[in-house]
Amino acid sequence: MNNVLAVVAIVVKNINSAEKVNALLHNAGNYVVGRMGLPYKERGVNVITVVLDAPQEVINSLSGKLGMLDDVTSKVLITK
Repeated sequence: MNNVLAVVAIVVKNINSAEKVNALLHNAGNYVVGRMGLPYKERGVNVITVVLDAPQEVINSLSGKLGMLDDVTSKVLITK
């Protein structure tokens, strides 16, 4: 199984959802190259970017699980 490089952008609109987001990212921890989180107080959101070096299936699974969380938006950018 070949790994691809991906960037996941996550916007957390409700701090109560942050624990679930962190749990999902922890589960994918073996594939995380780097992570940066920024609280954007003026808008009342938290922005997280995560770089993954992972199989496509792992990235798809993480993206799908993030998409099911309330008050969480995520998008994935994958290298070719």
